[in-house]
Amino acid sequence: MFCGSMVAIVTPFKNDKVDEDSFKKLIKFQISNKTSAIVPCGTTGESATLSFEEHQRVIEITIEAVNKKVPVIAGTGSNSTKEAIKLTRHAAKAGADGALLIAPYYNKPTQEGLYRHFKAISESVDIPIILYNIPGRTGVNMLPETIARLAGIKNIVGIKEASGSLAQMADIVSLCGDDFDLISGDDNLLLPILAIGGKGVISVVANVAPLDAANLIEEFEKGNLKEAKRLHYKLAPLVQAMFYETNPIPVKEALHMMGMITDEIRLPLCPMSEGNRKKLENVMKGYGLI
Repeated sequence: MFCGSMVAIVTPFKNDKVDEDSFKKLIKFQISNKTSAIVPCGTTGESATLSFEEHQRVIEITIEAVNKKVPVIAGTGSNSTKEAIKLTRHAAKAGADGALLIAPYYNKPTQEGLYRHFKAISESVDIPIILYNIPGRTGVNMLPETIARLAGIKNIVGIKEASGSLAQMADIVSLCGDDFDLISGDDNLLLPILAIGGKGVISVVANVAPLDAANLIEEFEKGNLKEAKRLHYKLAPLVQAMFYETNPIPVKEALHMMGMITDEIRLPLCPMSEGNRKKLENVMKGYGLI
């Protein structure tokens, strides 16, 4: 259902408020560069420091600005099931095409708790749901067997996988079948994930290099593995640079270097160290982005 290069879009700020004008320009930039879907209010969108009202507003702006040109997959996850239901219902009412739901963080639920959490959310809305497994951020790993149980629920259609384990991802494909979308949550693993049956990526690097990210997937799907591999290695230094510090610090700095947003980021995240900023600048220059 969801495939290709989908951007985990940043939330630009200006004077500690959402910079709506810059955000709309970012969306236009993405759509004009072959991005397959816009994913607001994820980790890269600093959802953890958006107020409830800001979270809802960012989703509304995205839906309005996209204007049905590509799908909008709204980040609506929370470690509170009731809060996740509230956010997901709002996204559905606003017109989102799907919802991205991170595994509950900090609580460290059991596998049964994870199943019940996502089942409760899925039953509260009609829109498609993509699960999001990122144990490095949440403290809990959703096992393939749990994902397979959830895949049996009609509107749970895929998973953004950022466990870092290709073996686990292969198990998901094996257990869930081809109708369940395996989506990469790691830009550096995109090509290997496509090779084992993945459908695309929810990408950080696509914020700054959307066309190359989209073309990599397109070339792979056409069977042009040589060109897909070339783009993979072209993107590699840029992907690495996006994680010199905690995401989304580097990607927001990169977009600032491109003149697209301010470099404003919310505490407890803070601006890049000067050393890492200089390294990022060199990579951006080498890539031809600045």
